[in-house]
Amino acid sequence: MTVVGVTIIPIMVQKYQSPVRVYKHPFELVMAAYERRFPTCHLIPMFVASDVVDEETSEDGSTNRIERRCALDVDAPRLLKRIAGVDYVYFIQKNTLNRKERTLHIESHNETFSNRVIIHETCCYSVHPENEDWTCFEQTASLDIKSFFGFESTVEKIAMKQYASSIKKGKEIIEYYLKELEDEGITHVPRWTPSSLSLPLPRPTSLSSPPVLPKLAITPAVSIPLAAEAKDGTAQDVKQDSSVIQADSLTEILAGTPEDKLDADYIKRYLGDLTPLQESCLIRLRKWLQETHKGKIPKDEHILRFLRARDFNMDKAREILCQSLTWRKQHQVDYLLETWSSPQVLQDYYTGGWHHHDRDGRPLYILRLGQMDTKGLVRALGEESLLRHVLSINEEGLRRCEENTKVFGRPISCWTCLVDLEGLNMRHLWRPGVKALLRIIEVVEANYPETLGRLLILRAPRVFPVLWTLVSPFIDENTRKKFLIYAGNDYQGPGGLVDYIDKEIIPDFLGGECMCEVPEGGLVPKSMYRTAEELENEDVRLWTETIYQSASIFKGAPHELLIEIIDASSVITWDFDVCKGDVVFNIYHSKRAPQAPRKDPLGAHGITSPGGNNVQLIDKSWTLGQDYSMVESPLTCKEGESVQGSHITRWPGFYILQWKFHNMPACSATNLPRVDDVLATLQVSSHKCKVMYYTEVLGSEDFRGSMTSLESSHSGFSQLSAATTSSNQSQSSSMISR
Repeated sequence: MTVVGVTIIPIMVQKYQSPVRVYKHPFELVMAAYERRFPTCHLIPMFVASDVVDEETSEDGSTNRIERRCALDVDAPRLLKRIAGVDYVYFIQKNTLNRKERTLHIESHNETFSNRVIIHETCCYSVHPENEDWTCFEQTASLDIKSFFGFESTVEKIAMKQYASSIKKGKEIIEYYLKELEDEGITHVPRWTPSSLSLPLPRPTSLSSPPVLPKLAITPAVSIPLAAEAKDGTAQDVKQDSSVIQADSLTEILAGTPEDKLDADYIKRYLGDLTPLQESCLIRLRKWLQETHKGKIPKDEHILRFLRARDFNMDKAREILCQSLTWRKQHQVDYLLETWSSPQVLQDYYTGGWHHHDRDGRPLYILRLGQMDTKGLVRALGEESLLRHVLSINEEGLRRCEENTKVFGRPISCWTCLVDLEGLNMRHLWRPGVKALLRIIEVVEANYPETLGRLLILRAPRVFPVLWTLVSPFIDENTRKKFLIYAGNDYQGPGGLVDYIDKEIIPDFLGGECMCEVPEGGLVPKSMYRTAEELENEDVRLWTETIYQSASIFKGAPHELLIEIIDASSVITWDFDVCKGDVVFNIYHSKRAPQAPRKDPLGAHGITSPGGNNVQLIDKSWTLGQDYSMVESPLTCKEGESVQGSHITRWPGFYILQWKFHNMPACSATNLPRVDDVLATLQVSSHKCKVMYYTEVLGSEDFRGSMTSLESSHSGFSQLSAATTSSNQSQSSSMISR
């Protein structure tokens, strides 16, 4: 990008956060193993040499600080080395060992190329909070590439690849030296005590005669690849101190993991084998949700599914996860299994059900689609009932995955679906039925990614390619790769069903010996069909069957809600999400009742299909301060924010909650709009905003929140939130976190 003749190179920043790794050895023994890695380590070929630059020990001998200069021979392309003009990369490592507190803090940064690349790494060894004979290890690192003559992207990929490789190998390093100590008969190192004050502190033998470092001048900042690999090397120097040891039980795995951090053993046992960078993405996204999302935090397995669905791209995964969390909240999906009872017609004619598990331990769902009267079900139930039933199936699938993970002792995060197409014909291509199927696929793809491990399609007839052509564009490419399609009786031969399902549980209708409880289906009686009007009304009722209401806000047409208060000191509470656009939230009081609510025709806005409520209560003839008064300062709410709050009423009467379109202020100096304001305005289609809200009035004796002021808590739990602000005013306070 060039601005006024000046080329601006975008800054690339990569971050890494390790899980908590546990060594089942005392801190002092782990430190003895750690020191054996210096001055060189044959397990880290690129770690050429290290030299002690500075060292100091406290008077009582409890604290030792040592600074090393490390030389790394990074594995970078020769072309990049020539451009850089050096063969080695230097890092500075500063270690602070506190024997009294039993901690080792390590900090390292690159000395070479420091003007072009900034690499910073911190590590910490500490005593396990629940077992003083175990040692914990954590690490964070960042790579900030400023420039490299147009090779920034290439260098970044090389750096991250080699860094991940070094992290993975680093898990073995400390365990190797612990084993070496054990072979030498060293299984215990005494703890530091004040009595050791009079004893000399011998330097570890590995530091007694450091080799001479290669005679290279301290290189001015020139490149990144080497530094990137240098980071890799330092990671091996500083980071390769982690060892994952399988725990015997979940209690042992989770015991004492500080501050609700993820333990490496827990990840391996319950989430599977992840690369170090994948672990880092999971930990960072989980931490972000804990800090910003005010609602229910999804389980680690579910967060991981969204990361996998976007190839561990943090920003993309965060965006779709936040959209899904909003959707789950709006439709109370977390309570679906407890609240949803499928109609009898579904129990009789929906030809699907759970059936044991496949060879990998995944829950197995069988759908006899060819025997299902899709037209009859849609005509009798409507699209929304079918959708809700499918959602309950997915929720049950998540629950079964958790159960099977415990039963089989290994991570199981998805299920297998077997679809029998015997009987599929042109009746199944009825357009409203296909439309319902496509919508169901769209909702499931958006909110249950990476839950389908394998899809076995059996006895596909000639009409199947037509159906596949219609639905395949709506299915994610990664999901399509999991499809196995068998025509006729091909599933009975080699490479067929028995490769994926134990012979003992193959259903009887597929030639097996296992009785399957999936309904056989059949035609839904036409006497159960409903009219289009009945279905439309019921669909609306079903899909909006939620404690939340939605409203549309337009420029010049706010949405207002009337609450009548009989007893003073009642508490008005609210919870709303700003789904689209920015709004201003106000609370007013009036002694007299407004006229009957009027819905804005929106003709002045050129909008024919507003989609959502829009009600105005405050008459245009009313005067603020005479006919009604503002009882709280206005609260500006950004798109994507979730707001919860309360107001203690002072007087009886009528209170009006108002959501108003937020007009972007112009720049005060030039009266011209800022670029950010213009972009934000463009994002609000037709000057329309949308909120989803819930309100409740409580008696003061039943309210346990603040009894002094308005309290609103914002959760910027979408990527659309940008800053962090807080304000305290008389009678009101707000907390905004993103």
